[in-house]
Amino acid sequence: MFKKILIANRGEIALRVIRTCKEMGIKTVAVYSTADADSLHVRFADEAVCIGPPPSNLSYLKMSNIIAAAEITNADAIHPGYGFLSENAKFSKICEEHGIKFIGASAEMIDKMGDKSTAKATMKAAGVPCVPGSEGLLESFEQAQKIAKDMGYPVMLKATAGGGGKGMRAVWKAEDLLKAWEGARQESAAAFGNDGMYMEKLIEEPRHIEIQVIGDSFGKACHLSERDCSVQRRHQKLTEETPSPFMTDELRQKMGDAAVKAAEFIKYEGAGTVEFLVDKHRNFYFMEMNTRIQVEHPITEQVIDYDLIREQILVAAGVPISGKNYFPQLHSIECRINAEDPYNDFRPSPGKITVLHSPGGHGVRLDTHVYAGYTIPPNYDSMIAKLITTAQSREEAINKMKRALDEFVIEGIKTTIPFHRQLMDEPDYVAGNYTTKFMESFVMKDKIEE
Repeated sequence: MFKKILIANRGEIALRVIRTCKEMGIKTVAVYSTADADSLHVRFADEAVCIGPPPSNLSYLKMSNIIAAAEITNADAIHPGYGFLSENAKFSKICEEHGIKFIGASAEMIDKMGDKSTAKATMKAAGVPCVPGSEGLLESFEQAQKIAKDMGYPVMLKATAGGGGKGMRAVWKAEDLLKAWEGARQESAAAFGNDGMYMEKLIEEPRHIEIQVIGDSFGKACHLSERDCSVQRRHQKLTEETPSPFMTDELRQKMGDAAVKAAEFIKYEGAGTVEFLVDKHRNFYFMEMNTRIQVEHPITEQVIDYDLIREQILVAAGVPISGKNYFPQLHSIECRINAEDPYNDFRPSPGKITVLHSPGGHGVRLDTHVYAGYTIPPNYDSMIAKLITTAQSREEAINKMKRALDEFVIEGIKTTIPFHRQLMDEPDYVAGNYTTKFMESFVMKDKIEE
């Protein structure tokens, strides 16, 4: 087992990893930028190393600084969390070259699944259902025209190196294709340094449902059931829940089997998520695989009583998994609390938290790195907390979330707490009747001044 793990991340996920390491008797090293000197992950780690100034490219993305921090503290493993370098094949390879275990996918695995076009071809070979579309990357606009005409509109253009909705364009008719093609390529080149595009049939009224998988170094994989992540804004998830209100036992079995088949086909090691689009007829199609821990992993932990970070560490240390598939026994919902103003088009709201009162009680979990007096820097993602409620039924979990949101007080900045509180009363959400298009018609009710 590892003696010391460096967490190459910040905020709540760094704190989350530190907690499990402490429970396992493993020493921890936090890294931080100068903007994060007062963050809780720095305070609670056994050691902490400053790796640079606030910009990510000079700190959390600076591989040489992170490796140097691992070497001077004698860390024998690095946990990358999510985001930043968690799916960076080069970083995974550098860790291996320096004799430091990367608690995540190998460079080969990241290369195989990180590029969406390659991943789709791999999944087709594995026999996993994929969205109809181009075979590999599009070589020209003319080829895109022909494939779109053959498949029929609407279609979706996607950047092969994309993420967070960048480089994606829905095209509903032929005359709009050229503008979408040019716009998506320019956006992708600017964001990822890669303008490679592929095309898929646009799935109408889709739900975004993902399956959590764990694979070990012996070629064995299992799944931990699904999470419904369909409530999204600009392709960024806002809430997640498990089990999905759209799921049937038969569909859960089929999607779970497909995800395990995918993981075992590529001999996947570690925690990963196989993401699917599911249409209104409950046909499901492979979308992508995330070769890391997910933001929303706590809801899976809550419904099956399973520490995913612990399992990541055990697998990385060479411990075999049980091979057992898990199915939810409870219902769990996560609300991502962001430092954003939902009454002002979700504009970021960094600044100092003057008052903070955390919710509690049975079935309430709060993952956060902030506290009263903490200043949220403007340099990073705006998520400051994840509020999770778990109960015997979906109705109880929603009612518990309402109560917890009412208790959650953050002053000094704007947050998305009012949005989530309104969402929990929205008839379509309460009925489980939502797709990835849900937020397109969602309107915040007028703010009530106290």
